Amino acid sequence: MERVPERNPLSRPRRTTSPVARHVFRHLGVTAGLAALLATVFTAWTPASLNPGELAARLLAGSDGGAAVPAALVPEQGTGLRIGIVAGHSGPYPGTGVVDPGATCPDGLTELLVNQAVADLVAGGLEGAGFQVDRLQEWDERLAGYRGVALISIHADSCEWINDQATGFKVAASVDSSIPDRAQRLVTCLVDRYGRDTGLVFHQGSITRDMTEYHSFNEIHSQTPAAIIETGFLNLDRKFLTEKPELAARGIVEGVLCFVNNEPASLPGQEAP
Repeated sequence: MERVPERNPLSRPRRTTSPVARHVFRHLGVTAGLAALLATVFTAWTPASLNPGELAARLLAGSDGGAAVPAALVPEQGTGLRIGIVAGHSGPYPGTGVVDPGATCPDGLTELLVNQAVADLVAGGLEGAGFQVDRLQEWDERLAGYRGVALISIHADSCEWINDQATGFKVAASVDSSIPDRAQRLVTCLVDRYGRDTGLVFHQGSITRDMTEYHSFNEIHSQTPAAIIETGFLNLDRKFLTEKPELAARGIVEGVLCFVNNEPASLPGQEAP
């Protein structure tokens, strides 16, 4: 992820149409097309108790020890629980019409391509599980006052060589969240399930202010739990991100299910409650 506001939105990164880049683009295009099929697969993960209609009532009541969700954040009966999924760096920067693709590799692979492929799979999986999914762009006007059971923004980390430890993922919530317990619960579920499904290491110590002060945290409704996830590094985790985006998507979907279904979860080094 690269912090857009601090960069010249009119600058365009160097692009290429090398054979490697074309191969990656084709691969990600095919992967995104798997969303419909994976929606059926994801449905099979859903616990019997995870019926969206029943969940709405339970979340409103705050049962099972979970914090109650304000009624205003739950859609009308029969529409399913609302989840917002942001594909990081998608859509134009406000007032410019220019799309910032985020981190860019020398051969033309961009963070945006990876983010979009994973986000499409996540959205398809959640829809298959019965949720009402809002597919949002980075600077989407719908983020203003957005109300939902959760909002997840999907990004990837730098393509530059840092060191041999620059592999793994990060998850963060707003440092100034007005609902810190629920926001941290969402983070914990995403870290637990994503790490379990992907086998990647959680880099808690390298979470940056760009993540904890992510712009969308200040735009959405104050009672909407939100998190940003860096799914991996475009350098050392490139093979995983481009060849197995369905595993990244599965980890995120299961993290959301963990959160809304109040399932046991813990951060590395902690015991699950």
